[in-house]
Amino acid sequence: MAKKEQAGNSKRPNIFQRIGMFIKQVFDEIRKVVAPTGKELLGWSVSVFVFVLFLMIFVTTLDFGLGKLVMLIFG
Repeated sequence: MAKKEQAGNSKRPNIFQRIGMFIKQVFDEIRKVVAPTGKELLGWSVSVFVFVLFLMIFVTTLDFGLGKLVMLIFG
């Protein structure tokens, strides 16, 4: 049984090799990143702005409505 555990541990690279492999994989993934074009960036920015504006209107309306409801109930 001890031989199986020992054999399993010998296949695993040491901690420094694993850290080095992780850093290499991170840089490989970073190289794949592509910056958006100006048109894409503008489109996404407008989408985010509209979504945030919608949420602001929704929360403001909800706050105002619940405030009026509380004032109506507790007067």
